[in-house]
Amino acid sequence: MRYHRPGLDVAAHTLLIIGALAFMLPVILAVLASTQSPGTLFSGTLPLSFGTSGLDHYMTLLTEPVRGVGVPAWRLMLNSLLMALGIAVGKLTIAMLAAYALVFFRFPFRRCCFWLIFMTLMLPIEVRIVPTYGVVAELGLLDSYPGLVLPLLASATATFLFRQFFLTLPPELMEAARIDGAGPWRFFIDILLPLSRTNIAALFVIMFIYGWNQYLWPLVTITSADHATLVTSLKRLTIATDGTPPWHLATAMTVLALLPPVVVIILMQRWFIKGLVDTEK
Repeated sequence: MRYHRPGLDVAAHTLLIIGALAFMLPVILAVLASTQSPGTLFSGTLPLSFGTSGLDHYMTLLTEPVRGVGVPAWRLMLNSLLMALGIAVGKLTIAMLAAYALVFFRFPFRRCCFWLIFMTLMLPIEVRIVPTYGVVAELGLLDSYPGLVLPLLASATATFLFRQFFLTLPPELMEAARIDGAGPWRFFIDILLPLSRTNIAALFVIMFIYGWNQYLWPLVTITSADHATLVTSLKRLTIATDGTPPWHLATAMTVLALLPPVVVIILMQRWFIKGLVDTEK
């Protein structure tokens, strides 16, 4: 039953619109600033309308080497995309296999292994960056795509979420698959993966954004422009070496950095929301 309360509905929607505009205001200002000429931005006021130089700014970034970096923005976006996809797919693969082993296989110290994995949630990349950097350097993976992706593949959060979901499945499901002649790998591919698609979609969006927004690890491990990411290159662009920073290009580059995560969220929005709120697995 739904109660019609026009006054309360209007107030609730008004509050939601104001909150959405407050969150969107920095993005709106960045989009507007990216279309203004340098003289307009340096005048001290930002017009609340689109300028006429936006297309030139974006074409400059995409076709010419970015100042302070040495490669065009499309190459930086490609590097960030490869890193984000590698991290997202790798995290999901390892987490699902680890959760599958922890739930459906019986081996000594199984619960101890789970808690050891869970305890790594208290060790963010900033804490373990020095030993991780040493290992990557010893393996000769600095300034490379494997060096960007491999140290960030393990995910205790994804392992925990998949484990909790697998625990909700009835044990009879595996017994029935075993009677039908399905081995462990066939059970995983044909049964667990289809049942986990909403969880996979939700976690993929989260892990993709996590990989795309990585700043500290690429900043430490990457020294050449060929493997530089878009997020770390924003800082180099704004460093003024011979004058005023090109804020018109910096805001345009910021908008480019927003596009891939937004596209991923839009394409997977239905699965993302369903994976977070759906309780009937």
